[in-house]
Amino acid sequence: MTIREKTEDLEFKVFSPYAAFSRNTRGRDRAEEPCDIRTEYQRDRDRILHSKSFRRLKQKTQVFLIPEGDHYRTRLTHTLEVSQLSRTIAKALRLNEDLVDAIALGHDLGHTPFGHAGERALNEVCPFGFAHYEQSVRVVELLEKKGEGLNLTWEVRDGIRNHRTAGTPATLEGQIVRYCDKIAYINHDIDDAERAGILSEADIPEESRRIMGDTTRKRLNTLIHDVVRNSEGQNKIIMSEQMESAMKYLRAFMFQHVYRNSKAKSEETKAVRMLQELYRFYTENPDKLSEEYQYLMNEKGEAKERVVCDYIAGMTDSYAIHIYKELFVPKSWGFSPS
Repeated sequence: MTIREKTEDLEFKVFSPYAAFSRNTRGRDRAEEPCDIRTEYQRDRDRILHSKSFRRLKQKTQVFLIPEGDHYRTRLTHTLEVSQLSRTIAKALRLNEDLVDAIALGHDLGHTPFGHAGERALNEVCPFGFAHYEQSVRVVELLEKKGEGLNLTWEVRDGIRNHRTAGTPATLEGQIVRYCDKIAYINHDIDDAERAGILSEADIPEESRRIMGDTTRKRLNTLIHDVVRNSEGQNKIIMSEQMESAMKYLRAFMFQHVYRNSKAKSEETKAVRMLQELYRFYTENPDKLSEEYQYLMNEKGEAKERVVCDYIAGMTDSYAIHIYKELFVPKSWGFSPS
């Protein structure tokens, strides 16, 4: 018996009956020989962790565009926080920790440079529309490994696609990530907004502080405990009605005071204009795309406009600025008198 098989047997002894058992996965689009050490979800986690898209998250905006400071969140640190919160809940509920880890690590792989401003920019110009959760699936199904994709299991892809607010993940592990994405970003965005001088703790609505706590640590602790208490022994992941309402109210507060705050978003108009200029340039000059993206058009038959979005969405903030300068900002020059 292999180590993987022993691990799969152990899952049936330890996990809740509502867990997604590794042995029962719906599988991959392309069949593969199983690993003798790792379960299928462990392999998915590792593939995501070692992907180029995952590494690029370290230089992609979470909320504050190109912040001057080492401690503001990026898309990568947000992803790691979602993963940590998700694993905590999964372990407490005896669900599949490896599956939540894979979904959490992959849920934002398709995010654009400059956060939701970049997503909005591409959605406005691309005839197919653009949504980061769909793009994240496209990354793992097609864009990674030069058009081969990562060939992840169905459950991981389902969790990635459905992590948005309106999503309905098929597994409890996917439902955990869906909740933890919001729990993480609401609370770490408060922390970043306080660091930026946009908010103080006293600005947080009194009712929110009374129900959830008056520090980031207390709020996270309260929300995680609420999910665990209400989901234990259930075939769904839920919050208490009071806590769900309180979190929605705090999220609405953040949209009003941070996500649409003129100070936090002062550079977004420039970012949107820049990405849309890049989109227009590359749709008019597709031969300027890198070879792997030209391969998607010429060999895989992917639409030019979609591939241009793929290329731009994959850029980091700094690379997008660099390319924009290369294409549109005149370079200084000099000459030597004869």
